[in-house]
Amino acid sequence: MAVINNSGIILTTVEEVLSWGRKNSLWPVSIGLACCAIEMMHTAASRFDTDRLGIIFRGSPRQSDVLIVAGTVVNKVAPMLKLIYEQMPDPKWVISMGGCASAGGPFPTYSTLQGVDRIIPVDVYIPGCPPTPQALLWGIMQLQKKIKAKQEGKELKEIPARVPTASFPIQK
Repeated sequence: MAVINNSGIILTTVEEVLSWGRKNSLWPVSIGLACCAIEMMHTAASRFDTDRLGIIFRGSPRQSDVLIVAGTVVNKVAPMLKLIYEQMPDPKWVISMGGCASAGGPFPTYSTLQGVDRIIPVDVYIPGCPPTPQALLWGIMQLQKKIKAKQEGKELKEIPARVPTASFPIQK
């Protein structure tokens, strides 16, 4: 915990500064596999502008700490997706975006992976087909809450009642 003394100097620990930076500067590698990728690109564009929140999309898994899986994962792509996850440095987190990445979507076939959590651990699920940019921002904020809770030695298990949409905006 940071302490400000009478002379205006802030005292804290190195671990606390690193954890604050880790929570507030997520660098996702984007795996855009289907229509959810368009909404993910919309989130990074000028209207929602994730750069102002410290969220900078990277093209390399070695520079990223968040994996956003957006779209339908077929069984041919699953080994490459797992390889990308394994190439990311620790600590790393995963966001499953959309019904297809989370549960196979409307494709209950032999060729479609019925949820990305069968091959890699998922931290945040974002429902929708496709989810809106507001929902992706909500998912990123849920991940930030989860990171903060883990740094404080707690486990975040709350499930919010409503995912934001255009008609139900994000509320603090």
